[in-house]
Amino acid sequence: MSVLVLVEPDAGGATLTSLEAVTFARGLAEAAGGWPVHAVVVGPAEESVWSALLDQLGAYGVASVRHAEDESLSAYAAAAWAAALVDAVPAVSAQMVVASGTPRGNEILAHVAARLDVAMAANAVAVDAADPLVVSRQVVGGAALEEMRLDDSVGVVSVAGHACEPVAAAAPSQPEVVTYAPTLGAVDLVARVARVEEAAADESAALTSARVVVGAGRGAGGPDGFKDLLSLADLVGGALGVSRVVTSLGWRPHHEQVGQTGSRIAPDLYIPCGISGAIQHWAGCQSAKTIIAINTDEDAPMVTRADYAVIGDLHEIVPAINDELRRRLA
Repeated sequence: MSVLVLVEPDAGGATLTSLEAVTFARGLAEAAGGWPVHAVVVGPAEESVWSALLDQLGAYGVASVRHAEDESLSAYAAAAWAAALVDAVPAVSAQMVVASGTPRGNEILAHVAARLDVAMAANAVAVDAADPLVVSRQVVGGAALEEMRLDDSVGVVSVAGHACEPVAAAAPSQPEVVTYAPTLGAVDLVARVARVEEAAADESAALTSARVVVGAGRGAGGPDGFKDLLSLADLVGGALGVSRVVTSLGWRPHHEQVGQTGSRIAPDLYIPCGISGAIQHWAGCQSAKTIIAINTDEDAPMVTRADYAVIGDLHEIVPAINDELRRRLA
């Protein structure tokens, strides 16, 4: 018996969300009694990427890496990637299949669950039991948790972004690499990526990777109300994130939006200013380790959920904070 996890490579090895999924899979394996964790990588990867990837997965305790190779897998196709995962299930006697809860990960696992004729638990955040498999998962945009029991022969689970901190294994491994050719049909390649156009820059990268995020909502007052907030973000070495209403009104660009239809962040510190804290916004910031809310409404959802709160007008409080930070930094 084992746990099988889909790993997506990037230029530095494995993506952050893939490492989160491997950590989650290892927790599943330990709860089940110490099962091994096997990884699946689909499609070609450069030699330098492979080297970094294997080093990372070894540090995370992965027993083997199953590499699905086929010339038709050079471009992403959800059904084809799912077929590659399904082919690997019997090879490692997998009882659980895991992937990160990204749009791509959820799409692939939906195909996997359909092919295996089993249920799928999307956006899981914790393992409650292993036999039978029970997980807690985010629902209603992350506003609530649902306990889901998976009684099928294979449990299919996607891991909510930033639901767990990626942690290396106590006992590193030297994963064996097994290359295989998955069974693919023409129907598996009907829907696939035909062309990729390189963006000028990943404008949301600074937000999603920032250790400190200063949030801004309707309380900013208008497109000219962000000067002090941007100064605060600069003083703390962080990034600015905004609520949906701010982008809907055209006050700030969409790549700064935090929430269910924007970026999901997990900074060490989040400072939401003038943000009421609607469910959609909370879905994007609830993984922040510490939240300090600034708001005129002491009953605002963001204030009640925050670790600390300052009740008052952000246009008075934020400049005062900036002055004190400048004084201390001087």
